[in-house]
Amino acid sequence: MTTTSAPARPTARVRVQKFGTFLSGMIMPNIAAFIAWGFITAFFIPTGWLPLWGIDATWVQAIGGWSTDPEVTNTGLVGPMIVYLLPLLIANMGGRLIYGTRGGVVGTIATMGVIVGSSVPMFIGAMLMGPLAAWLMKKVDNIWAGKIRAGFEMLVDNFSAGILGFLLAIGAFFGIAPVVTAFSQGLGAGVDWLVQTGLLPLASILVEPAKVLFLNNAINHGVLTPLGIEQAAETGKSLLFLVEANPGPGLGLLLAFMFFGVGVARASAPGAIIIQFLGGIHEIYFPYVLMKPIIVLSVIAGGATGVATNLIFDSGLRAPASPGSIFAVFIQTPPDSYLGVGLSVVLAAAVTFLVAAVILRASRKRDLEALESGSDGFASAVDKNATLKGGDSRVGDLLGTTATSTKISTVVFACDAGMGSSAMGATVLRKMLKDAGVTGVTVTNKAITNLDETADLVITHQDLTARAHSQAPHAEHVSVENFMNSPQYGMVVEHIKAQQS
Repeated sequence: MTTTSAPARPTARVRVQKFGTFLSGMIMPNIAAFIAWGFITAFFIPTGWLPLWGIDATWVQAIGGWSTDPEVTNTGLVGPMIVYLLPLLIANMGGRLIYGTRGGVVGTIATMGVIVGSSVPMFIGAMLMGPLAAWLMKKVDNIWAGKIRAGFEMLVDNFSAGILGFLLAIGAFFGIAPVVTAFSQGLGAGVDWLVQTGLLPLASILVEPAKVLFLNNAINHGVLTPLGIEQAAETGKSLLFLVEANPGPGLGLLLAFMFFGVGVARASAPGAIIIQFLGGIHEIYFPYVLMKPIIVLSVIAGGATGVATNLIFDSGLRAPASPGSIFAVFIQTPPDSYLGVGLSVVLAAAVTFLVAAVILRASRKRDLEALESGSDGFASAVDKNATLKGGDSRVGDLLGTTATSTKISTVVFACDAGMGSSAMGATVLRKMLKDAGVTGVTVTNKAITNLDETADLVITHQDLTARAHSQAPHAEHVSVENFMNSPQYGMVVEHIKAQQS
């Protein structure tokens, strides 16, 4: 079996991907908390479901934090959760990514300084202080590593972490909180300016191509989600949650391929629609764009249409929709935004479909000729991805017959967040191994940042293989261009069967 090689020096694109993955690693594991907060706001704030239904009892007002009864001292759940719980969860996860549990604890302590010292929810502050405090803790521990007398380890560890946390919390309160507050307010003012001038739809020119190139996490989790949560805390909703997560553009693109595509792309489009639109796994439509890059214009047009629709109707979501499924979108939609959000999805899909249909029809003759000559568009996407990645991708020679000394017992599917597309691929391969009668092989899914030495074989999207290789250089690596249905899976199964026999 042939392994892919990692570039000696990561390209700027790979570095941006890694940064986006790190941001995603802080946000994605805590999405359940954001969803819980979204449900609480959906039911208990003054414009929520229960008051809308005429239920505004004291307990509803107390939970929502808007009671006018002077005897009710409960400040509610909505405010404390967004001010304290969510940022602290993010800080703890960021610290853990740098220095395990110890880093998470110190990062959480330090983040309290920016929370208390700021007048806005400190999501950006948490994403900064959590990892920074953990990194400093790691450096401090290295100073006296191996120099502590036996029996004093716990004393030194606890006091060093406590003292560093104390100093960082104070420093964050006086020094970092004002800077991050000004930065957050500056970003918010910029977004407000784009909204007021009607230019926010232009963000799709950056966001949609970034999605396909796996660069969206830096934009979405680094900017849009923190600002969106701040807006939702003030107004009860934010359209920023739908700039990237709107499932309409992907639906429109896949519909266009279903009607006007050729070969494998057309045959796989109906199944991809179910996974993308209902399951919320947007990565499933990326290969369709990569095989014909000009078609990115269709998703840009569709994304801009969706954003413009939400601007016109003043609609948005209460909390992030993750994954970007139509079900998750409507669950997080407040009562006054159903029309706007629904139209943003429908119109985004319609515009994407029309633009993509024109492009596909214009190139249909060439595509059919290429198909008849044995060159499918999906195959040509391999070379285009290699160019985008800097020429280091060896897609097409992913699995060979070269013998390997490592017997494969653990297969890991890895993606940015380790949840959506990787889980889908793991399910497909697990079933194929079962049908082939292969036993003794564990198939799991992880985030790339969580790869370790336990993986014998790592399967990633071809755009992410370089990062996976640097994270787990000991393992064999396989790249795929489509997690849903890759010919490489059959080769993996045959390779493992050959090893076992």
